[in-house]
Amino acid sequence: MASELFRRLRPYGQMPQTLLIGGFAAVILVGTLLLLLPWSQTKGEVGLVDALFTATSAVCVTGLIVVDTATAYTTFGQVVIVALIQIGGLGIMTFAALAYLMLGRRLSLASQAALHDAFFQRDLGIEFKKKFLQILLITAGIELAGILLIFLALLWRQTPVMDALFSAFFHSISAFCNAGFSTYKDNLVGLRNSPVIMATVMSLIVLGGLGHMVLTELLHYSKSRLSRTAPAGSGSLSTHTRVVLRMTIALIIIGSVGLLILGLTSSESTWSMKISSALFQSISSRTAGFNSVDIGLMPLGSLLLLVLLMFIGGSPGSCAGGVKTTALAISMAEFKAKLKGEDQVVIMDRRVSKPILDRTMVLIRMSILWNLLGLLLLLYTETGRPGVGFHDVLFEQISAFGTVGLSTGLTDKLTVIGRLWITATMFVGRLGPLTLAIGVLPAIHSRVKYPEGRIMIG
Repeated sequence: MASELFRRLRPYGQMPQTLLIGGFAAVILVGTLLLLLPWSQTKGEVGLVDALFTATSAVCVTGLIVVDTATAYTTFGQVVIVALIQIGGLGIMTFAALAYLMLGRRLSLASQAALHDAFFQRDLGIEFKKKFLQILLITAGIELAGILLIFLALLWRQTPVMDALFSAFFHSISAFCNAGFSTYKDNLVGLRNSPVIMATVMSLIVLGGLGHMVLTELLHYSKSRLSRTAPAGSGSLSTHTRVVLRMTIALIIIGSVGLLILGLTSSESTWSMKISSALFQSISSRTAGFNSVDIGLMPLGSLLLLVLLMFIGGSPGSCAGGVKTTALAISMAEFKAKLKGEDQVVIMDRRVSKPILDRTMVLIRMSILWNLLGLLLLLYTETGRPGVGFHDVLFEQISAFGTVGLSTGLTDKLTVIGRLWITATMFVGRLGPLTLAIGVLPAIHSRVKYPEGRIMIG
């Protein structure tokens, strides 16, 4: 019986999606155990559920916290958290591939397929190792640049050298990985009057949310523009990169203008503060979860706009969650084609294939269903107390799914059931509901073609 069960489950264990799911789950478990160690906590009051929540939030680069990172965890605990953020930001399969490359071993075809889906949009063949190392070098270079800029800005604010260095290290990784974790109790509210720090954090968030493929392609594009010896045609950007860049810029502008119109908080007294805060929250709300204003004091219209931005999220192959910018672009193009009665979906003079359309529609529908289920559950478990409204629950659910980390103040008030659900939602949001479904549900190929039925609509 055991051998029969093993035979049936073996194909699932060899699937790339299962490797990704198992990899993330394993790192979350290890992170939970490390955060439960006595020398990881300052007062020893962080229990199993809270440690699991924090580890999941770090690995899934979300940023939601049920205990204050600055006061509940020691320096060792904070190092564990930032290590989990880095692992989760690059992806478990990335570090597995790095270990294999360092040991001189070859990756399995399944692992290479998983990395291909996560980072690239074309077959790499023998270029896999080269491209993969480029990703690591680009990531390290961007994070080091962020560390240097934040470190110098903190020194300018007369922060002690070691404190400034650790803070720069922590926040640079957290920003590029779109995690939103901070070692400050008020997140980045106390630093919003530092243009260097805020501009650096925003730049890191945007770069981390573009996706590794886009970053490597932009690097090659820049080199080809500067080099006169570049081969013909090497200087053009792919359709994927152009869609990602256009959607990212459009969402940043729409979010900033929308927040300026709908309003922020009463603490933004000047137009310069309003514009900088609106820009920062527009960038951070889609991916990172840092806040320079008190989210709980924002108007309901602004909160709804942030919910929409969080649901969209970043771009494929990045550190961000959500349904992704490309899914939004494809769904909008598909909707436009249907309205015009066209038989093909076109983006930037390129036709979108039917498999991509099908995966996009399934992804969006599964995301909506998951969040509706979560909203119903949290409304049942969390709204029985005064001060907790529908908007708090909706904001918390979408923030967890988009692995954003913003909150109106509900996170540390969640019940045990609520914390466990938000933990599961962060996990689903980081891996993607479609990845989980493919990894768990078997593919059934039917050879039967049923007769057509007529159903009235409208």
